[in-house]
Amino acid sequence: MEVIFGRNIEEHPEPIKAQVKGEIPSWLQGILLRNGPGMHTVGETRYNHWFDGLALIHSFTFKNGEVYYRSKYLRSDTYNSNIEANRIVVSEFGTMAYPDPCKNIFSKAFCYLSHIIPEFTDNCLINIMKTGDEFYATSETNFIRKINPQTLETLEKVDYTKYVAVNLATAHPHYDSAGNVLNMGTSIAGKGKTKYVVFKIPSSVPEGEKKKSCLKHLEVMCSVPSRSLLHPSYYHSFGVTENYIVFIEQPFKLDIPKLATAYFRGVNWASCLSFHKDNKTWFHFIDKKTKKDISTTFYTDAMVLFHHVNAYEEDGQIIFDVICYADSSLYEMFYLKYLNAEFEENTKHFSLPTCKRFVVPLQWGKDAEIGSNLVRLPSTTATALKENDGSIYCQPETIYEGIELPRINYDYNGKKYRYIFAAGVQWSPVPTQIVKVDVLTKKCLTWREEHCWPAEPTFVPYPHAKEEDDGIILSSIVTSDPRKAPFLLILDAKTFTEVARATVDVELHLDLHGMFVPKKDLKSQED
Repeated sequence: MEVIFGRNIEEHPEPIKAQVKGEIPSWLQGILLRNGPGMHTVGETRYNHWFDGLALIHSFTFKNGEVYYRSKYLRSDTYNSNIEANRIVVSEFGTMAYPDPCKNIFSKAFCYLSHIIPEFTDNCLINIMKTGDEFYATSETNFIRKINPQTLETLEKVDYTKYVAVNLATAHPHYDSAGNVLNMGTSIAGKGKTKYVVFKIPSSVPEGEKKKSCLKHLEVMCSVPSRSLLHPSYYHSFGVTENYIVFIEQPFKLDIPKLATAYFRGVNWASCLSFHKDNKTWFHFIDKKTKKDISTTFYTDAMVLFHHVNAYEEDGQIIFDVICYADSSLYEMFYLKYLNAEFEENTKHFSLPTCKRFVVPLQWGKDAEIGSNLVRLPSTTATALKENDGSIYCQPETIYEGIELPRINYDYNGKKYRYIFAAGVQWSPVPTQIVKVDVLTKKCLTWREEHCWPAEPTFVPYPHAKEEDDGIILSSIVTSDPRKAPFLLILDAKTFTEVARATVDVELHLDLHGMFVPKKDLKSQED
């Protein structure tokens, strides 16, 4: 297990033709871009956590029934500094690095003061984001890196703080029908006024500014004050409906005083996150028109979540589906010291991810009784109980257990939908199957094959799709048996039968997230 997780993966910057078994659909033209950690040792030094590894972007290009693979390390400032020093000199979330050993009390004090508000890494290893005609590698810091989606070349470094006052930002933005990007981040600066900031990046720039980035026209939509100024919630994603932004303030919190002293104390930033099991989880619903949070207080029990699945409105109620955990053990499981031959034993206490549905009523009668259930949807067992103080206590319906990295047909994002495509995890946090869940019937279809670890499934619709699951699933498959070559899998999304697989005679890395870019969206890159 450690061999797969801890080793460095060789990059392949020139395209490699894959061996295709089956038939690649003729209409499938474009690039599947994926991002994730690929290098965990530099010289004699090693990262502590799998999520810390240097970003390796890889792609599968579909052209006239053929598939070409390539991969390239993101040439971030972090990458360049580490390679030049031949050791890890830039800190990551789970690994604190010390580039300049402090030789005396004065330099030690200077090092401490310069790290009170940390200079975060630009090792953007989590996802790929599209803004206008530009593509960026993203993580959860204030930095993103522009890339060329065809050559995977690393381009300029962008600092969000030049456009919006956030120290952290999610790697899971949303896109509206016009192509505008909606994202949110946490502002931990500014005289203790810690807040969560929602911002929009337009899909285009005015006619006279064609050579300028859409980021220059970034607009702050609204902000939500943190319930705790020194302990804001950690969040990895958020949800959107037609009229609302869905934000969950969970009791998995970042301790700012600890963060400010982490460098001086010689501990990593991850140690500044903690789960408060006795606290509540608060729901925020921000009206896109008024740009204000709904005044009613909605909450549920303590939980941890990383991924929203989808959210929508129906009959005056907001329905949102999320992947929940009972605690914060997921992050702990991916420390490299646990990813060894005893991996299965180490993960016995891993909190199983569960897809849960919450339903929140937006209006109800003033005469509603205390303790009454305000949910009016007959299709769910989720409840929303009115409390004495006027707050609403929400209890979810369990949709499905043991799935992560959820994706949907994005044409249904923010709308009523039926199907989730996800990675199935049974005995450990490592995916061993691809799962399609019908949220209406709770029935599922699965794909699995021995010694295969599938990546997050990406749904690509047919050109003239009529139903929600008219399309294909793309997933890069890492093999745990060295005698079995890795491959890109293509499934029929409706039946989950294999359409084709494209085998590559190179080592693939376990990636995190990415996107499919149709050929039409690559035209500007070719000009």
